[in-house]
Amino acid sequence: MAQISLELIKQLRERTAAGFSDCKKALEEAGGDIEKAIDILRKKGLAIAAKRATKEAKEGVVSAYIHANKKIGVLVEINCETDFVARTPEFQQFAHDVAMQIAATAPICIRREEMPQEILERERKLYEEQLREQGKPENVIPKIVEGKLEKFYKEAVLLEQPFIKNPEITIQDLLNELITKTGEKIVIRRFARFQIGE
Repeated sequence: MAQISLELIKQLRERTAAGFSDCKKALEEAGGDIEKAIDILRKKGLAIAAKRATKEAKEGVVSAYIHANKKIGVLVEINCETDFVARTPEFQQFAHDVAMQIAATAPICIRREEMPQEILERERKLYEEQLREQGKPENVIPKIVEGKLEKFYKEAVLLEQPFIKNPEITIQDLLNELITKTGEKIVIRRFARFQIGE
């Protein structure tokens, strides 16, 4: 087993916000490779999230963010299992970051399954028309459209968006990190985004 330096553990903690022993174990498992260790921690976050999925998340916070120009405002409700976790600085920071993300990126929905069907159909038709105008063969259009829809999801679905403070990770990754850290089910329940003139 590779000898893991405190400096390496510190770097991993700064990048993932995971606990000391989790970082040490992940680095040992990854043979000291920090990128592999990050992947190990992410997978662990997914495993914990899956395990906690049946729990009820009835506590939490409503966080507000008003952009500096006072023209965009966001309210977001984020739930967890206990009031104790809801009051932690990490949870509060996560709620603030999510509200800021929504202000900056104006997602349509939180999860892919919540995307209104009429919006998807409109996007699909638009892509098909563009591709026909470009003279693409009919047999390749459906495959290209699927690729374009995947890109659309990454822009329009909150959990799939790259995090504005660190585009290397998505909001889902950020959520999984918090679930790993707290050991609780955490859910972004709903949001409202207000923009002057819209």
